[in-house]
Amino acid sequence: MTTRQSRIFAVAATALSALLFMVLTVDSHRQFQELTQSQNLTPEIIHGKDVWHKYNCINCHTLFGEGAYYAPDLTKITQHRGEAYLQAYMRDPSNFYDEQKHRRLMPTQDLSEKEITDLILFLDWVANIDNQGWPPRPILVTGGFAATAASAATGDRDAAPPGTTPVGDDDDSRAKGQYLFNTAVPSCSACHSTQPGADMAGPTMAGLVARTEELLASGDYQGEATDVAGYIRESIVTPSAHVVPGAMYSAGGTSFMPNTYRDSLSEEQIDNLVDYLMTLK
Repeated sequence: MTTRQSRIFAVAATALSALLFMVLTVDSHRQFQELTQSQNLTPEIIHGKDVWHKYNCINCHTLFGEGAYYAPDLTKITQHRGEAYLQAYMRDPSNFYDEQKHRRLMPTQDLSEKEITDLILFLDWVANIDNQGWPPRPILVTGGFAATAASAATGDRDAAPPGTTPVGDDDDSRAKGQYLFNTAVPSCSACHSTQPGADMAGPTMAGLVARTEELLASGDYQGEATDVAGYIRESIVTPSAHVVPGAMYSAGGTSFMPNTYRDSLSEEQIDNLVDYLMTLK
């Protein structure tokens, strides 16, 4: 290539790159309102954003992957934790974690009820922004993981959690249930681990069958199920039928477990989840 040809190539490539950049910039600005749902902004949401900044939440947490990376990304937090849970958590985080055991150092900020309510509204507005799939996975619980669609669907025997009956390729219902456990909205694995002793936002699912059998025989059970499978189904569709003791799981007799699965999942999907959870002996 001659010097003249090199010069022409450089100028043309620069001009093409600049043109492409300008087109993408204009296209982005064209979509900003729709993607960010700016039309849904309210004074309460704006106040919630001010609360986020006032208490320097970004010093530990991240939104859209931007922040301190010391604590979980909260971009989709309202899709993984219900409002009741978030309200109680922000009032007193110490009720939810043993800081010595879990190394959770969330301070009690003494937010007012108005600040808490509006901050949740702000976080819910953030959660509904079309962020092109970021963050790529939900926040994790101790000992848990967010499986990819491929790994969750295969039911790999080598990946089966301790104390479970492995999900085999020949058991379609259990494999589908394992997939739903990691991909339903909200994701079960965002609150429940399958590792022994990993009680976090929700009780660990390890040993679920044995614990349920003990509960049903104890006389302390408050729901209407008569067997383990019935109890698991009841916990999914009407989580407050029996409230698991502990401040981190309920408030005022209402479970923090989302009560939306009865509407968001089909009867077949609920059956699949029950079949999978029945493997957690």
